Amino acid sequence: MSGPRDIVLQWQPSSFYGWGVYGLNLALHWTADPALRPLCSAPVDPARLAVDPLRRLRLGPFLAASAAFQDGLAPHAGTRVPVVAPVLSALAADFTALRSAHDVELAGSPDLAAVFFESEAIDPEAVARARRYRAIVAGSTWNREVLAAHGIGPAVTVLQGVDDTLFHPAPADRPFGDRFLVFSGGKAEYRKGQDLVLLAFRAFAARHPEALLVTAWHSPWPEGAASLGANPAVVPPAFDADGRLAVRRWAAENGLAPDRVVDLGQVPNAQMPTLLREMDAAVFPNRCEGGTNLVAMECMACGVPTILADNTGQRDLVAPGACLPLARQTPVPGRPGWRESDVEEIV
Repeated sequence: MSGPRDIVLQWQPSSFYGWGVYGLNLALHWTADPALRPLCSAPVDPARLAVDPLRRLRLGPFLAASAAFQDGLAPHAGTRVPVVAPVLSALAADFTALRSAHDVELAGSPDLAAVFFESEAIDPEAVARARRYRAIVAGSTWNREVLAAHGIGPAVTVLQGVDDTLFHPAPADRPFGDRFLVFSGGKAEYRKGQDLVLLAFRAFAARHPEALLVTAWHSPWPEGAASLGANPAVVPPAFDADGRLAVRRWAAENGLAPDRVVDLGQVPNAQMPTLLREMDAAVFPNRCEGGTNLVAMECMACGVPTILADNTGQRDLVAPGACLPLARQTPVPGRPGWRESDVEEIV
């Protein structure tokens, strides 16, 4: 009787950003499958895995086997190495793959890829890179349709899920009493539309003094927040001495009293459900999403009324009774496929 089949995950699991959460959930599911022996070819920092003791125990053999696999790549640093196992690579927006430990490029049997990209324009070099994969997992129907339009395939839509053992409706504690809490999450950048959230909440707060904006905008790449200054209707973002977005100061510079904003900081994914269940509404006027918008899905799974831009990958979430879609969508100049939400409709 043959043993479990190796399968290689070629990006880092983490509890602190989207790709990382995707990898962590894959690792947790694959370690529970006796037919599979998952390995990670990229260095994994156990301190970035905020999981409970039982899940950490389950991940133990995966982490040990992954470390041994990465050590075995050391003699092949900087080269391309064949692997007798499927390799699932994470692709950047230009369809370049992340490298494994020791700057190794793996050649799987077969080579598979997962991608979330944010433009309808794909240059010929990126098309050529995408065509080297046996199959591509697209994070949304929109992504798969764009791939097909460029002759890239086969591609299959696989919608990223949420861990419903964590994200589900449950009683709330209401630490702010009867204040009306509006949640906005996702790494701060122009694509995610935090500038529109700020403008909309400023108007909403003027009409509803009991409202509070609760933000989870921090990420491992705080420099991306500077792109929010592309909107001439807002004062460009402010940053702390450590380079992190100064959320409350930015709000104040845009005419919103800082005591109307609660900045959650960088929160591990597993701690988000108890926070989300406190919210009265969540808002996502994202200009583009290659996937479905994981944070919005987590809000919906917790039973939070969720306002969502009806564009790009997020369209997979728009269904009667599922969310409150923002229908007024206009093109964003110079950004193929992106759409701008109307501030007053958000309000």
